[in-house]
Amino acid sequence: MTPVIETKTVSKIYKTGTMEVKAVDEASFQIHAGEFVGLVGPSGSGKTTMLAMLAALLVPSVGDVILDGASLGEMGDSERVKFRREKIGFTFQSNNLVPFLTVRENVELMLRLNNQFDEVSSRRVSDLLERLGLTDRMNSLPNQLSGGQKQRVSIARSLIHNPSVVLADEPTASLDTERAFQVTKLYSDLIHEEKKAGIMVTHDLRMCVFVDKIIQISDGKISSIIEDREAIDALIACG
Repeated sequence: MTPVIETKTVSKIYKTGTMEVKAVDEASFQIHAGEFVGLVGPSGSGKTTMLAMLAALLVPSVGDVILDGASLGEMGDSERVKFRREKIGFTFQSNNLVPFLTVRENVELMLRLNNQFDEVSSRRVSDLLERLGLTDRMNSLPNQLSGGQKQRVSIARSLIHNPSVVLADEPTASLDTERAFQVTKLYSDLIHEEKKAGIMVTHDLRMCVFVDKIIQISDGKISSIIEDREAIDALIACG
């Protein structure tokens, strides 16, 4: 099976004077459709830099990122912008909802930016918001929502344009434990049901109860890739 996400000995190097810092150091891994992966590691380990390269926001210094069969390294800046808008869904820690747009309008925004908004996609908006328990909040503004509701809107927005790749950067960091588990389970369920390739950066190993694989990164290097369910559960138990 061809992976949806593949990194090939990817490195990101920053130069400060005569010094070089490898934020990511020769990272290689694959993620397939319908697979939800946790990217974990200590602060400063390279998680955010890795996610930014997967999101086509940063260009690797060495190696290549292949998303849905396309090489990001072979694209120009404008091509990467178009690819990112069409093929990648992103959920931010801060949710980044547009404050003057309603819940429904925030979700529709990605469709409108991609010229995909029509009667069929409008129904998908309604269906997805219903699936996320937000039917009665469709006309609410972000400042009228709880933290968990805002994150569910952000999840809907990341999936509405049918991307191949779905990325989440600490999506539960601002939520209490109960809401965090609810949001992560919803995220996991939708990635599995819609056959997306999903990656979640998290500092909270408890959230990895919903993932299929854990990629551990330390000092910019992939230290381990854990796919066995028992091994994942053992890692979570160790905290």
